[in-house]
Amino acid sequence: MSLEELVAVGGARVQEHAPFGARTTYRVGGTVRALVTLASSADLEELGPLMLESGLAMFVLGNGSNLLVADGEHDVLGVHLVGEFEELRTRDEGDVVVVDAGAGLDLPIAARRLAKSGVTGFEWAVGVPGSFGGAAVMNAGGHGSDMNESLVSVTVWRDGATRTWSKELLDYGYRTSSLGGDDLVTAVRLHLRAGDREAAQERIREIVRWRREHQPGGANAGSAFRNPENDYAGRLIEAAGCKGMRLGTAVVSEKHANFIIADADGRGNDVYELLTTVRALVKERTGVELVSEHRFLGFETP
Repeated sequence: MSLEELVAVGGARVQEHAPFGARTTYRVGGTVRALVTLASSADLEELGPLMLESGLAMFVLGNGSNLLVADGEHDVLGVHLVGEFEELRTRDEGDVVVVDAGAGLDLPIAARRLAKSGVTGFEWAVGVPGSFGGAAVMNAGGHGSDMNESLVSVTVWRDGATRTWSKELLDYGYRTSSLGGDDLVTAVRLHLRAGDREAAQERIREIVRWRREHQPGGANAGSAFRNPENDYAGRLIEAAGCKGMRLGTAVVSEKHANFIIADADGRGNDVYELLTTVRALVKERTGVELVSEHRFLGFETP
């Protein structure tokens, strides 16, 4: 069995030499040997065995909002979830609202829809531009909450089998979990509460206003580094004299030093070089070793 059979059976669902970096929010970086787009559990059931037998390591794209891709082509099988994997369903169970979300659904879209329907406790996610799958893997969070607060379980496809993982199995920490690169999250279940729709929507508006005031636009992937305990990565980067620093087609934001902005038609390698340079200077000048928040394809994690 080989990649050729996956391409033949997959048809339009499999694209060879596919742009990958361009699909991230940095909008820089190279291609993958092939990209599989799955729109239903039937697609996964049909193509999953061929994906495993393709000889290529799997790399899940998600929304590309926390990913930096190196320039050039990468000998991996990219996976992208759409269609059925972008659905959102809710039901009441006593005083709990059970929320079932497809892993391909964007968090801000879900946060707005839930608030509009009077389901509360997920407003924070309007500020996290990722998908449910990526959020579940990294315990995404912001504005005083994270996935661990409401997540009950995830549905995971691994080695050709689908099973449910309880939150306890995920072993959540700060932006970490026990899920690995070979795990394809397909769905997430949350427990939320019914509440005041107007208050929830106002909270959404507050978060959006705050982000516009405090965080830069442009091609970036959110916070470049995790905040150390009792400190802020942005403060340390600024203290090390790195705010506004440019290397090639990448620059440290003047608005918030923990963001790196890529130029239009920039290079993934420039972003990576700037990340590693900033990290080294912060270590040299403040003694703190920053940990990256990004995922990387084609680079070592700095």
